[in-house]
Amino acid sequence: MSSMNQWNADLYDDKLSYVSQYGKGILSILNPQPGERILDLGCGTGDLANEISKAGAQVTGMDYSEEMIRQAKSKYPDIPFITANAENYRPEEAFDAVFSNAALHWMKNAQDVVKTIYSCLRPGGRFVAEFGGKGNVGIITENTIAVLEEYFGVPDARDRNPWYFPSIAEYTTLLEHQGFRVTYAEHFDRPTPLEDGENGLRHWLASFTGDFFSGLSEGEKQQAYALIMNRAKPLLFDGQIWSADYKRIRIAAIKH
Repeated sequence: MSSMNQWNADLYDDKLSYVSQYGKGILSILNPQPGERILDLGCGTGDLANEISKAGAQVTGMDYSEEMIRQAKSKYPDIPFITANAENYRPEEAFDAVFSNAALHWMKNAQDVVKTIYSCLRPGGRFVAEFGGKGNVGIITENTIAVLEEYFGVPDARDRNPWYFPSIAEYTTLLEHQGFRVTYAEHFDRPTPLEDGENGLRHWLASFTGDFFSGLSEGEKQQAYALIMNRAKPLLFDGQIWSADYKRIRIAAIKH
C-alpha cells in the first residue's frame, strides 16, 4: 500500500461517519443476496459490512489498517474481519462479489489492486465500488500544497499526495484490460458537509492528509491546518458548515 496515513478509528466513527452513510447509496447497486459470499475491500470500521450482512450475505471485511480492523471486530463480533494488503491478497475461496466504498483512492498501485479484485471473484462475479474520481478534493489539495510550499518550505509537497483519483476512462480501461466487463460507470460531484461545524475541515485534514505533513511537529500541523482553512474558507465554508469538494466515481463490472 502506498499511503502511510495514520488512522484514528475513534475519530473516524465520531466525526467522519458520513463516509459510511453516503456509502449506503451504492449498496443498492451491489444488491447483496442471501447466502452470497461478499468481500468488503477497505471496510474501515465495518459499518457497511454490517449493512451487507443484514441482507443475509456472508460478508468478510478487509482493511490494511490494523486499528480499523480492531474497531470493526469490536463493533461487529459476528462478522469476520481480516487485515490484508489489497495489492497482493489472494483468498482461499472465490467470492460472489467484491464491494468497496471510499477506499480504492488510497491504493495508488491500482493495477495490482484490480488484479486482486479479479482474482477474488468467481467467473460471473461482480465488482461494485465508489471512490474518489478525477478532481476529488481539488480545492483542499491545492491549498494544502500551496501552504506547505509557501510557509513551510516543503519542496516535494505535490509528490506527497497519497491519493489516486482516476477519470472514468482511466479506471474502466484498467478493468477491461484485466478481463472485466464494465456495466456501469458514473463520475459525479458530491459536495459533502463535514461534521462538527467550524472544526469540520480541521478534523478532515487531521484524519486524511497525514502523508502531506510528514516531518512536521504537531504545532506546525495545527498552524498549517489554520492556514489551509483560511485559504479554502471562501469556497468551502458557508459560515456554519464546511463542505469537502468531493467528486466520486461509481462503477460496476462483471468478471468474464
